Amino acid sequence: MPELRHDPIQKRWVIISTERGQRPMDFTNVPVVSLEESKANCPFCPGHEDSTPPDILRFNGPDGRWLTRVVANRYPALRIEGTSDRAAVGQYDRMNGIGAHEVVIETPDHLVDFGDLPASHLALVLRAYKERMLDLRKDKRLRYILVFKNSGRRAGASLAHSHTQIMATPITPRTVSGELTSAREHFALKERCIFCDVLAQEMET
Repeated sequence: MPELRHDPIQKRWVIISTERGQRPMDFTNVPVVSLEESKANCPFCPGHEDSTPPDILRFNGPDGRWLTRVVANRYPALRIEGTSDRAAVGQYDRMNGIGAHEVVIETPDHLVDFGDLPASHLALVLRAYKERMLDLRKDKRLRYILVFKNSGRRAGASLAHSHTQIMATPITPRTVSGELTSAREHFALKERCIFCDVLAQEMET
């Protein structure tokens, strides 16, 4: 079971997940395998659906073949099952790593980059993000949902096939808590939304 541990010095929660070290990697060989070479054993390519957990969400094209899939991460940093079981360990705090960790497989085409997808397909990917976030927010144990994309080895991606990750956590990250506090203070002082003010000024500029 992954675990969340509180760092009392920086006042932030850190995820400890040893299973993440077992992920398949396209980028471990030297020299790095090419995109074409990595396609042969890619768990995200059509025909390899049994290499991933079952679909949570799936959008098909007119021919019945999938265009975008969402699956649970096989090597999750957080797990949906269980309870937090918060506890003190001396001066430290810990809890079970409950949450959600999902993968959005954006396209069946191993060689197509996210930025090269047509607008209609990008709309499907964005719809997948939205539908998963709306579903995850129903879980009262979860406090924060993050959609993130690691593109390429330098960014920390383990597989070359274009994909995004969705992570829902039982805590609100410190940076986000600070932003929410600033937004409340701004509204209390000016009775206006700080994000609306920033957007309006940026658009005018």
